[in-house]
Amino acid sequence: MPEFGYSFVRYNEVSDVRGSLREVDVSPKEAREVANYIKGMSLDRAKQILQEVIDKRRMIPFKRYHSKIGHHNVEGFYTGRYPIKAAKFFLKLLENLESNALYKGLDVSRLIIIHATAYPGRKLVRYVPRAYGRRSPKTHVYVHIEAVARVV
Repeated sequence: MPEFGYSFVRYNEVSDVRGSLREVDVSPKEAREVANYIKGMSLDRAKQILQEVIDKRRMIPFKRYHSKIGHHNVEGFYTGRYPIKAAKFFLKLLENLESNALYKGLDVSRLIIIHATAYPGRKLVRYVPRAYGRRSPKTHVYVHIEAVARVV
């Protein structure tokens, strides 16, 4: 079983709480956009926004991976989507973060997400048969998502 570390290095044991989901089957591009969107929000606000994304009432602006995406006026940015699967996993991560904060005895209503990230994990390579006896690789990338919240 591999041992995973955290990408956040300025962790304070007293006022910070962290959580992670490893090797999640979700798009790395959508997960990155969701992570950048919820960074800096309070925990309750982020959970509310992610629930609105799941219900298709709020779009996540796609700021980096925005080619061939339809134009929408999303909070001052011109492209956006509803990454429902990524939002479900981030909602699960934030609930995990909240339970970790309750276990440490922190005030959940004062938690601010100071770090949220999604980065590629293990790659699963399969092969698709092609014409003339050849084959092409089909790569599936799993994603690690992390979040750190601080009491302010």
